[in-house]
Amino acid sequence: MNNNFESILDKKAVGKRKKSIARVTFVPGEGNIIINKIPGEKYLQYNITYIATIKDPLKKLKLDKQFNIIANVNGGGLTGQTEAIQLGVARLLCQLEKQNRLSLKPFGFLTRDARIKERKKYGLRKARKAPQYSKR
Repeated sequence: MNNNFESILDKKAVGKRKKSIARVTFVPGEGNIIINKIPGEKYLQYNITYIATIKDPLKKLKLDKQFNIIANVNGGGLTGQTEAIQLGVARLLCQLEKQNRLSLKPFGFLTRDARIKERKKYGLRKARKAPQYSKR
């Protein structure tokens, strides 16, 4: 790992999941998470699973105590936002070191989940739900 922390500060990565968009940056630190200028634990409502999801790519590379994660997130719910941040973190790690991609790819951290809500069609109540059928 190169110790040029100035090059880390100007790199940003974007992660997307459903309607959530996360812009992620790293700062040298001790592993704290800051989401929308709020401590990560408070923003994620002290949900251990969400916090672990965000830190997973760093833990696989044993870098979880070297960087603070700063994320700007909007759209979607907490689950979509955490997975968007996770994708952003993984992409940022790949920008820092090319070999990280080989380590993160098998775990699925670099795969963007492109599933989004299907649009409503005319004549239907929702995307696929039809009005109740009446025989008479």
